[in-house]
Amino acid sequence: MRKIGLRVDADTYAGTRDGVPRLLDLLARRGICASFFFTLGPDNMGRHLWRLLRPAFFWKMLRTGAPSLYGWEIIFAGTAWPGRRIAPALGEIMRETLARGHEVGLHAWDHQAWQAHLPDWSAEETARQVRLGLEALEGVLGRKVLCSAAPGWRANARVIGVKEGFSFRYNSDCRGSRPFRPMLADGRPGTPQVPVSLPTYDEAIGVTVGEEGFNSYILDAARLCPGTPVYTIHAEVEGRAKAGLFAGLADTAFERGFEFCPLGDLLPEDVESLPSGRVEWRPFPGREGCLGVQVEAGEGA
Repeated sequence: MRKIGLRVDADTYAGTRDGVPRLLDLLARRGICASFFFTLGPDNMGRHLWRLLRPAFFWKMLRTGAPSLYGWEIIFAGTAWPGRRIAPALGEIMRETLARGHEVGLHAWDHQAWQAHLPDWSAEETARQVRLGLEALEGVLGRKVLCSAAPGWRANARVIGVKEGFSFRYNSDCRGSRPFRPMLADGRPGTPQVPVSLPTYDEAIGVTVGEEGFNSYILDAARLCPGTPVYTIHAEVEGRAKAGLFAGLADTAFERGFEFCPLGDLLPEDVESLPSGRVEWRPFPGREGCLGVQVEAGEGA
């Protein structure tokens, strides 16, 4: 069977509270283990509403049917009231995720702040945000956390350099084709990156495919992927309104000879054998603004 790395992002309070337990049960029934990346701090996702002034974001909200997809609790979180801190209230769900055999890593301290302000942060502020989230997650789990995934793939060379100070086994901060080691400012290869290579629901739906053909579209993309298939789902989407759609994908994937696995399983024993590359800040299809994109060694140099 061909492996597909399965990344589950839990961005919000409601997504962690409602979506993660549902996904844990859904995955358990199918014998699937994945990599779950948690947001720990305040849920301020509603502050993204100002992005409606940007045509690309406004169109995305329209074509995905955002109110029914996410629900008003998520859409307005942290606007009319202070954002609720996720870790203190929902740490038991994170511990349960680990106990069920899934890989658990850091997504963010404040997901909305990372997406909105990362380009303007200094290295010190970027490190502070990583440290806040990491300390909170390790406090919840009672063990060291070995992986991380940048919110919305918002990562640049500064993020890559900052994360070198946290001894992660791997990071999943960018979009790309296959695992690699990003080159640091001093020319050394850094911590392995496991990039996401397949489109997400909100990138493809209403653009390249409709709901009825979505699962076949994703599995066809995995079959044709020239590198390593890695797929991202969200607790707020596939763990809630689109849980049935994802259940169908999981079943059909098995029938077509695919096996979902944690991202860490995609790394070779000898990480020094991985190719080198760079993470560059670039526009990406289906996404508003720029994000981290894998650039292979020699490309665009």
